[in-house]
Amino acid sequence: MQIARDRQLDGLRAIAVSLVLYAHFFADGSHLGHIGVRLFFVMSGFLITRLLLEARADARFETAAALKSFYVRRALRIFPPYFAVLGFVWLIGLEGSKQVLAWHALYLSNFWYALQNEWNPWVLCHTWSLSIEEQFYIVWPLAVLMAPRRSVAAICLGVIALSLAYRFYWPLTGTPSLARDLLPPASMDALAVGALLATRRSSREAWPRWVERSWVPLMAISLILLWSRPTSKPPLLEWLAWMGLEILPLLPLALLVGNCPRGIGGTFGRLLGWGPMVALGRISYGIYLYHAIVLALVVKAQPIIPVNVSEQGPGRLLVAGAGTLILASISWIAFEQPLNALKRHFPYVRRGSGNSEGAAYRPAPGERTGAFQGSEVQ
Repeated sequence: MQIARDRQLDGLRAIAVSLVLYAHFFADGSHLGHIGVRLFFVMSGFLITRLLLEARADARFETAAALKSFYVRRALRIFPPYFAVLGFVWLIGLEGSKQVLAWHALYLSNFWYALQNEWNPWVLCHTWSLSIEEQFYIVWPLAVLMAPRRSVAAICLGVIALSLAYRFYWPLTGTPSLARDLLPPASMDALAVGALLATRRSSREAWPRWVERSWVPLMAISLILLWSRPTSKPPLLEWLAWMGLEILPLLPLALLVGNCPRGIGGTFGRLLGWGPMVALGRISYGIYLYHAIVLALVVKAQPIIPVNVSEQGPGRLLVAGAGTLILASISWIAFEQPLNALKRHFPYVRRGSGNSEGAAYRPAPGERTGAFQGSEVQ
């Protein structure tokens, strides 16, 4: 049975994917879609690292077995619907995507778009973030499972520092390009912030005082930047605005993710654990993966659709959003969920007697345990 605080993480996924749909279907150019992706990155870093640390803390832990299980479980979750989408795009030749499918099949979409410096083909442009996550999944388990346990937090801080250095490099390059946002260092700070959350010994630890005092002003400034209209700015101001949008929301997003294991109270907590929100979060991977395909097909079908779906607005949000939810729901029930069930054959640690005596990571009394056998990042 899934407990309330796991339900809240599903609710966060629902919010993240809703922000993406809002940006792509209703308000083109909105920064909210990018914030939704950043929230996904923080959650991915947190959940993956938590799973790996809990596996490592078990007395039965073996590095090779845990790595094998991790990669097999990720493949079962991610690959089937992803390659089904690529196969469909190849079959019908949407936007001439056939010529570049090899880049997407190798999870190098972010490099393709960075090299071209344009979103072409658009129908697969959202896969840049999936490529970032896959590149993270290849490397990160090696760091978490093979480095000394006490070094994992330091590694997270080092990755965050490198990402910040990457951002400060860009004013020296002149005109911004897609590479600024799509190369791995541009997103590794969000993934590493989530991972850093997972290294905390207990989710019941109090947040540092500076965190409690700074998240409100950071959130306020972030909201101002989010709702500012995209306009042409001098290079320095453009760089500062970009830095603000990338960095300032990270702490509020991290607090949001980090408080879910404690259980967020009040109206917002109840919203996150509300049944429809949880259901939406469970199928969020399919929603994100299919939404651009559905949009492309809906626009092609405009002559037979009585509302305007050719432009951003409520008609597009209603029709393309409904189509995306239906497709993602069918995919989850008929395709993804049965494949997910196979993950039980690949536990992170050997089944049998054993305990976590002497383990480096110990959940606090009453805290969720055995995560590596249960719910997993989408």
